[in-house]
Amino acid sequence: MAVTSHKPSTFAQYKTLLLKDLQREFRTRDMLSSMAIYALLVLVVYGAALSQTGRQFDILQMSGGLLWALIVFTSLLGLNRSFGYEKEDGCLEGILLVPLDRSVVFLAKATSNLVFLLLVEIVVLPLFYFFFLTTTAPAPTWPMMLLPLFVGTVGIAGIGTLLSTITVNTRGKDVLLAVLFIPLVFPLLYACVSATTVVVAGGDIEGIFMNSVLLAAAYDLIMVLLSWVLYDFAVSA
Repeated sequence: MAVTSHKPSTFAQYKTLLLKDLQREFRTRDMLSSMAIYALLVLVVYGAALSQTGRQFDILQMSGGLLWALIVFTSLLGLNRSFGYEKEDGCLEGILLVPLDRSVVFLAKATSNLVFLLLVEIVVLPLFYFFFLTTTAPAPTWPMMLLPLFVGTVGIAGIGTLLSTITVNTRGKDVLLAVLFIPLVFPLLYACVSATTVVVAGGDIEGIFMNSVLLAAAYDLIMVLLSWVLYDFAVSA
């Protein structure tokens, strides 16, 4: 009797890889706890640095930049650790031996990174509001910052997944990832800071805010698709 092997569907492969990352992280909480603690420490440093500023200092105008600087540097910490387990345990080599599309590996890892970043932001945002916005009067439109936060986090997760794969086997990968990541993500960061500042401080919602969000979304579309296409070359190098 002939035995026919059944190859799992692309979605089944994606779900298996994604569940692997989620279950491991929710069991150990290494990445989430380190990112949350780091974000809290950065907020404390922000508070100490801004505690002696004069009354003329407008924290609302600075809030977008402060928040996104916090998100970017916290994301770098998480992205550096995203392939740590695969590298240490030889899991990545085992995955590459399986006959599956490399783009599925990218999509699963990018999705897990996105989930982890969003979970950390859920913790960080109330803390940021408590530290810096409770003594001021943010504009009524401030909840709209969730839109640029989500759009920006999608781009960070997609680009960061590709770059963390490229740098995982290099010496000094922490520094190299930052050197590659920050220049590439700068247009996205600029657009998201602009959109966040407008809704927190008050400004042109239909003009500056929408244009900035659309620019960030277009950047996400181009760069995430490019990362998806190039991932096979990056992971096989």
